[in-house]
Amino acid sequence: MEIAAAGEANSMLASLNWAAPTWDLFILLFFVAAGVLYGFTLGRARVLFILMSLYISLAVSTNLPFINEESSQRLGFSQVAFLQIAVFLVCVVGLFLLFARVGALSTFSAEAGIVQIIVFSFLQVGLLISIVLSFLPETALASLGPFTKTLFAADNSRFLWMLAPLAAMFFMKKKSSE
Repeated sequence: MEIAAAGEANSMLASLNWAAPTWDLFILLFFVAAGVLYGFTLGRARVLFILMSLYISLAVSTNLPFINEESSQRLGFSQVAFLQIAVFLVCVVGLFLLFARVGALSTFSAEAGIVQIIVFSFLQVGLLISIVLSFLPETALASLGPFTKTLFAADNSRFLWMLAPLAAMFFMKKKSSE
C-alpha cells in the first residue's frame, strides 16, 4: 500500500510542467515556501491560534445566511465564492487578533521543537489551501491539474486536511507529555 501511494505521488509530481508554470505549480510552491517560513516566523503559539481561527472561520463562513448571489453582487464581488473567501479571511484575521488581544497566546507559549512547528505549519497551510479551493465553483476547479485536485480539492483530501491538524495536536501533545 505504501509503495502504491509513493508511486501515485511520484506520478502526480511528474505531471507538473516546470517549464510552463500553472496554478498547480504555484500552489505547490506556495505550500512548500509558506510551510517552511510560516512556522519559524510565527512560532508554535501563533500557529495553533491561527489553526483554531481557520476551523472557526470555516464554520462561520459556510453557514452565514447572507452569503448569496444578491449580496455578492451588491458588495461588488463577481461570484459568491469570492465573497465567501473574503468573509473567511476576515474571520481568520479577526479571530486571531481577538485571541492575541485577550492574551490567549500566552496559554500556548510553551517551547516547541522544530519538528512540531514544521508539522503544524505545513498542516495549517494545507488546510488553508484546501478551504479556499473548497469555496471555488467547479468551473474554476476544472482548470487545476490532477496534482492539486488530488492533494487539496478532492472530497477525501479535504476531509484529511480537516482531520490531520487535530490528529497532530493529539499525538504530539501525548508524545511531549510522556
